[in-house]
Amino acid sequence: MPRLSEVIAALESLWPAERAESWDAVGTVVGDPGQDVTRVLFAVDPVQEIVDEAVKLGADLLVTHHPLYLRGTTTVAASTFKGRVVHTLIKNDIALHVAHTNADQADPGVSDALAGALDLRVVGPLVADPGDPAGRRGLGRVCELDHPLTVRELAARAAERLPATAQGIRVAGDPDAVVRRIAVSGGSGDSLFDAVRAAGADAYLTADLRHHPASEFTADRAHSPLALLDAAHWATEWPWCELAAAQLDEISDRHGWGLRVHVSTTVTDPWTAHAASAPKPATETLGAPN
Repeated sequence: MPRLSEVIAALESLWPAERAESWDAVGTVVGDPGQDVTRVLFAVDPVQEIVDEAVKLGADLLVTHHPLYLRGTTTVAASTFKGRVVHTLIKNDIALHVAHTNADQADPGVSDALAGALDLRVVGPLVADPGDPAGRRGLGRVCELDHPLTVRELAARAAERLPATAQGIRVAGDPDAVVRRIAVSGGSGDSLFDAVRAAGADAYLTADLRHHPASEFTADRAHSPLALLDAAHWATEWPWCELAAAQLDEISDRHGWGLRVHVSTTVTDPWTAHAASAPKPATETLGAPN
């Protein structure tokens, strides 16, 4: 039975904290290094619903992708949402460890898991980590399809393979355009548009695409006649939980730890419903006579 410090050392070997972005907050948030660990739960968000699931499961360690405290705080009072999370964790002897942008950069990392969920063949990072001489680490992934698909077919595959959310998959571009090369990035990805253009992709699948960047990107047909596929942030990062759990399972087997590793399937995407716009008859246009 390993101690928390041993399990954390194994996790840090997969996702070293020094590879996180400077603004990020990764690592162990709560936990006694000397406590025993027998059961681990992986999830995207360190929210109360997930912490309650960890309590019910009897987990000793919760590993999440998103940080609990990305910015500083002056209180962990249980009267606050995040403070209540901390109190629940401590009262139940559950440690919390975060792997965020260091897991994005990893090989394999968040975008590899996303590509795997969509059955895409990874050919390299979208933005390479200059500190990796092998050229495998970095943000996002450039992928190829074994058989070309239309944008419509690719969106349908994403909707089928990724966890279901209220948003589903939004598409910008010609739905009948053919896709052979696609860039993917788990989480918010509209800061990587220049890299997507440089990669020669036919489509780009990511999350949290904002109106103006997406509009300007798709309007620039002379330089990037490609499609955008916008999925829910949570859905694009959840496949990493399965990948990370498998990695820890392998380490546990190698060391003879016998850890029981679980992945939460609780949907913590904040959007809970979607009402599609219905096309109006031509006679109902604004200003039309009665």
